[in-house]
Amino acid sequence: MQKLTNKEEEIMHILWKLKKAFVKEVQAEIIEDQPHYNTLSTIIRNLEEKGFVGHNAFGNTHQYYPIISLEAYSKKYMKTAIDNYFNSSYKNMVSFFAKEEKISAAELREILAMIESQQEEK
Repeated sequence: MQKLTNKEEEIMHILWKLKKAFVKEVQAEIIEDQPHYNTLSTIIRNLEEKGFVGHNAFGNTHQYYPIISLEAYSKKYMKTAIDNYFNSSYKNMVSFFAKEEKISAAELREILAMIESQQEEK
């Protein structure tokens, strides 16, 4: 699975949200720096070539839908980010967010409870 550009990721998030869409529907969802229709169409076709998107043909127009799920993409690239930025350590990642005050003590307790619950199930 290839890493997507920022614009490709933005388009994929729209397709994940809409489930299926024509290029004009995707274009309507882009708020900032809306690309020209032809540019957007090219980006979506590139996503199709990369295996992220499929389409159903309706005459000369295509309705696109995601092939790769948000969960599968997130799992792959979260692991890559943790490997690259946190030395493959989830502890380092959580510590980073705690130091940056991006996660509260209550949220950490909630995560700990989830981990303990999963261990009890085993």
